[in-house]
Amino acid sequence: MEDAVCQLLENKEDISQYGIARFFTEYFNSVCQGTHILFREFSFIQATPHNRASFLRAFWRCFRTVGKNGDLLTMKEYHCLLQLLCPDFPLELTQKAARIVLMDDAMDCLMSFSDFLLAFQIQFYYSEFLESVAAIYQDLLSGKNPNTVIVPTSSSGQHRQRPVLGESSMLEGVEASLFYQRLENLCDRHKYSCPPPALVKEVLSNVQRLTFYGFLVALSKHRGINQALGALPDKGDLMHDPAMDEELDRLVVRSRLHRTSRQHRAEKPGDFGFQRRDKLEALEKVPSASAPTPCLYRWEPRE
Repeated sequence: MEDAVCQLLENKEDISQYGIARFFTEYFNSVCQGTHILFREFSFIQATPHNRASFLRAFWRCFRTVGKNGDLLTMKEYHCLLQLLCPDFPLELTQKAARIVLMDDAMDCLMSFSDFLLAFQIQFYYSEFLESVAAIYQDLLSGKNPNTVIVPTSSSGQHRQRPVLGESSMLEGVEASLFYQRLENLCDRHKYSCPPPALVKEVLSNVQRLTFYGFLVALSKHRGINQALGALPDKGDLMHDPAMDEELDRLVVRSRLHRTSRQHRAEKPGDFGFQRRDKLEALEKVPSASAPTPCLYRWEPRE
């Protein structure tokens, strides 16, 4: 509502021509359809969960043909696509999404549209939650534990911290059960969007240890989390959008009919294209000595 009023005040001269009621009707229709986030600033598209889901859906529908054609793009190319919908979209978020797909590979490697989109969905929609998860992971990796242990045999009640993990443990990640305990507490008190705790538990119950990016990959590939978020179809259906395909087919047919009608008109006697072809053939028959010198025109832009 705040954004609608701001838009009204910024465009009050244009809006006065057709009425305030019509403006609000069109504005909230666009909110329901999810098109209100198009070409808006990043601070707006990330302001609410609905805006984030609408942006994900718009990105999928606008550039689905990239995946349908089997094209592979780099991280920078996907970032350019994001900027077509949101000019100030931050590069850092795109890089984080690409790192989920590429892991330790070079960041200029090619990615499929579906792989990038599902990773981007997790990173964009749950960005604040994942920042907290990264902090928890680093604490566990370094041996920090908020629940200190009191040694019963110590007369002074001295606190003993968990030992620091070695290099091999760092490569293996952290213990999944302990990681889930910390994430469960985080989900209970987190004020931002986070995946359903039951689904997070399902992801972590299949492994004993995992790395941070292994956890992100599992989230991005989990069908239940994708359905709970509700912005995108299942991975197998990402290339299918019947309503959009039908509209595109109508545009293609209309374009072909228009091109065919123009060709038919060009073949009729007396048409400009037909006369020009006759004149060119006549000029070719004129000896070069007597051939007229063509007049060169320079087109100037209109003022």
